[in-house]
Amino acid sequence: MNYPDIVSRTDWQGARDEFLKAEKELMRAHDALNARRRRLPMTEITRDYRFASTTRDDLRLVDLFDERAQLIVYHNMLNDGSDHICPGCSTVCDNLMNNFAHLHARRTSFAMVARAKVPQIEQVKARMGWTFPWYSCHGSTFHEDLVTAQSNASFGVSVFIRQDDRVFQTWFTSGRGAEQIGNTFQLLDMTPWGRQEEWENSPAGWPQEPNYSWQRLHDEYAR
Repeated sequence: MNYPDIVSRTDWQGARDEFLKAEKELMRAHDALNARRRRLPMTEITRDYRFASTTRDDLRLVDLFDERAQLIVYHNMLNDGSDHICPGCSTVCDNLMNNFAHLHARRTSFAMVARAKVPQIEQVKARMGWTFPWYSCHGSTFHEDLVTAQSNASFGVSVFIRQDDRVFQTWFTSGRGAEQIGNTFQLLDMTPWGRQEEWENSPAGWPQEPNYSWQRLHDEYAR
């Protein structure tokens, strides 16, 4: 197994300070990108999509805002009647905060949405120990219109804003873009070995496996 070079504390500090310049440059670029995102145009959602939960089966999209101004939706791949629980979506779910009070303080709600029916969703939530809001869009074309139609994506993240009962979509991302709402990958990116996947540019001899091949449901990892 190869490890990074061993140097004195002084040399380590110098290397770290030099790397910090690149980190700050990246952060400023990310801030600039977020500023552009805040200025993107928006498009109105005019179709009358309906959603269901354990308490209601006639929810509108505006109801998912829970009376707040903004809404972030994760489009989960869980499909009606399928016994497949996506490890990737589950990694995202595991990384979601247990308390959304800080998000709510900024007038923003979060919701998970999937095509599976409510009983199936509740079974998965119970097994995984998840408590975040998760709604069913079964019987509507919400997933197909907002996810599949976006470059044939199978999952993703949408952001909405409302004006009274009018709802507008402001942003969508899928693929690696969805990593932004989790922290497992970001934490691994801080480590010497990184994500330990084949696509990464890592020194020779460092552990690497086929992309995403290591991911499991959290109750399926070897203890």
